[in-house]
Amino acid sequence: MMAAASTGKCLLVTGPPGVGKTTLIIRAYESLKASNPSLKFQGFYTREVRQGAQRVGFEVVTLDGQKAPLATTSTSSDSFRWPTVGRYKVDVASFESLALPQLQVKEDADLFIIDEVGKMELYSSSFFPAVLKVLESNIPILASVPIPKSGRDIPGVARLKNHPGATIFTLTESNRDAMKEQISSLLADLLRKI
Repeated sequence: MMAAASTGKCLLVTGPPGVGKTTLIIRAYESLKASNPSLKFQGFYTREVRQGAQRVGFEVVTLDGQKAPLATTSTSSDSFRWPTVGRYKVDVASFESLALPQLQVKEDADLFIIDEVGKMELYSSSFFPAVLKVLESNIPILASVPIPKSGRDIPGVARLKNHPGATIFTLTESNRDAMKEQISSLLADLLRKI
């Protein structure tokens, strides 16, 4: 889906797993930061944790480089109580300790990066209310959301996608480079108006 002429302030990137949503968001952020060093960015992204060729989990990384576990395939004395998504156990407390402070709305924030609003992150009961506060702040947001499984969105994701300020960009392998340019350009325009 291409962006409408009246793009809102919530740009949502979606697409199948592994298509490059996080890579697009990081590259758009790095491009904006390089061309606008005085802007204040807040947020986080998630990335895979690998042992050799095998993915063994995910971690949350803040824009200033702090890291904490999000999910793991390994078991510990605590992890048996953690919620699961597929073969991963979600470390909600670890995620919240790092991600929630990044979602505090501050007057000097120019752009929020939230990668991703997905099933693992939504196990935190405090996460989605924090995302909604960011949305209500009218500060631009660049976020990723999963593509619906079996045609149905997770309720929180559906609520974001249906927000009047949301514009959805569906990423594919063939359009991802063009989408990065389009999203970077839209964000640069939004941030110029601040």
